Amino acid sequence: MPITKTPIVPCLWFDNQAEEAAAFYTQVFPNSEITAVSRYSEVGREFHGKEPGTVLTVEFALDGQKMTALNGGPIFKFNEAVSLQIMCDTQEEIDHFWDRLSAGGDPAAQQCGWLKDKYGLSWQVAPKCIAEMMTSPDADKTARMMAALFGMKKLDKAALEAAFAG
Repeated sequence: MPITKTPIVPCLWFDNQAEEAAAFYTQVFPNSEITAVSRYSEVGREFHGKEPGTVLTVEFALDGQKMTALNGGPIFKFNEAVSLQIMCDTQEEIDHFWDRLSAGGDPAAQQCGWLKDKYGLSWQVAPKCIAEMMTSPDADKTARMMAALFGMKKLDKAALEAAFAG
């Protein structure tokens, strides 16, 4: 069987905030937009229980990454087992995404670059260089960087790089 390039599109399950969340996320990320909205109809109402015309899904793109938001009801909730990573070039980018996504979220869920937004979705906001530092063959450098990282909520790129450098 030939394998073709198949995009992976995350689907985020919300109770009834899919449209609101997609609008919020597209304001946080540059080059983002809502591309389509589908609505519940009378078909399947005995299963979904939604009023016809209520938003079912919102298709959107965050800086080119296609996403879907689904209004599926209160059955499932987000948890930390899945998070979306934002790998940033600069501290300004880290600050931008951290400040906007953490606003109204759960402050207790903030550690080591992780945050939980106001919809309960977990994000990791980190500098791109962290992957290289974490996989360095120099265990001492990595240990110093990790010691600094564990003391942070929002990551400080310069402090991580300084710890890594020694």
